[in-house]
Amino acid sequence: MDQSYLKTSWKQRLAIIAIAVLLLGITVATYIGLVISNNASKSSSSTDTSKTDEIYQRYTAKSEELNSLASSIASNYFDAMKGYKSNVKGYNEESANNSGLQKEDIKVGDGTEVTEEWKDYYAYYIGYCADESVFDSSFDSFENPTTLKSPISGNKSLIAGWSQGVLGMKVGGVRQITIPGELAYGETREICGGTNKPLRFIIMAIEPGEDYRKLNSELEEIIAEYSAASSK
Repeated sequence: MDQSYLKTSWKQRLAIIAIAVLLLGITVATYIGLVISNNASKSSSSTDTSKTDEIYQRYTAKSEELNSLASSIASNYFDAMKGYKSNVKGYNEESANNSGLQKEDIKVGDGTEVTEEWKDYYAYYIGYCADESVFDSSFDSFENPTTLKSPISGNKSLIAGWSQGVLGMKVGGVRQITIPGELAYGETREICGGTNKPLRFIIMAIEPGEDYRKLNSELEEIIAEYSAASSK
């Protein structure tokens, strides 16, 4: 083969050099871009983590403050609530499911009345099944209670039977409500040994005071802030 075909002119060599320089520049630029992007991602991740850690620390501190106040409030209601343990008795499951929502005031309160428009109350409670077994309560231990847990807010998302059952109740009062399965958990959750089971609650509506309300509101704001920061 004639080797002159393998030789290049000076113009061809210049073009090859120019292309090589261009390719090298693109490679270097791409590498630099990747490094900058990676560092920015690390910096952003570090910032996000630092932010969520800071929010979590505030959440922990606020929770401890709220729990401390809740313990103080519990001491005012513990003995009375403990006395209602004797009201936990068995009931007919079929009748409870067929009779619709039933309400019975054990003690009539003298505070604000719970309505569809006003549900800004707090409550201690005992929830139990037809066979008398307690599935949940505000006590730290139903069998051997020593204190009450934090009261729940009526503004929370509660089962339909509870929300409807407390209407007309006044703060300071105690009410027993029997909820048919369709207004409890229906087919969505197994409780009391199966689905569509009726539930019975003894509910004490209380007024925890403005300090508790303020702390609870601040804690909810921190939770919302943490959720927003974590989703980024």
